[in-house]
Amino acid sequence: MATASKGSKAKGGSVRFAPAQPPEGTHGHVHFEEKLHDSAVMVTQEKDGSFLVKVGFLKILHKYEITFLLPPLRSLGRDVCAVPLPNLNLRVTGITPLPEGYSVKCEYTAHKEGVLKEEMVLASEAGEGATIRVVVQARVMDRHHGTPMLLDGVRCIGAELEYDSEQSDWHGFD
Repeated sequence: MATASKGSKAKGGSVRFAPAQPPEGTHGHVHFEEKLHDSAVMVTQEKDGSFLVKVGFLKILHKYEITFLLPPLRSLGRDVCAVPLPNLNLRVTGITPLPEGYSVKCEYTAHKEGVLKEEMVLASEAGEGATIRVVVQARVMDRHHGTPMLLDGVRCIGAELEYDSEQSDWHGFD
């Protein structure tokens, strides 16, 4: 045991731990709600009938596969397709009808920092003219802020390469 420095008093040499048994009425583990809203992609219907899909934090210049569930929509029917829109950052790759609604799969490229909203329009394949607007909202972090913890339904499928002189293999002539 180390000696106490001049002018200070040595404390008893013991360490006190918390009691082994938790106090009466508490549990020895952390309890969470059955369904954590923060761990999954959130889909909410807006007042105008459109849907807002919150996919959480993403990293700039990375590409993600996002899968979410829309509730059944009678106006669209069973077979639904994406209306082609000139959007370079969001592309629908599949829509699967399920008993509980529609499973929508898309690819999203996080192209700039901040809170971004990209839009897609889904339509009935039967051609009745019924459409629904879906807005995908992401919070995109810059590349210096680490790696975000992705929500259930979001998967990183690649990184867009940005030129960085520090990573260049070309060193010039010696």
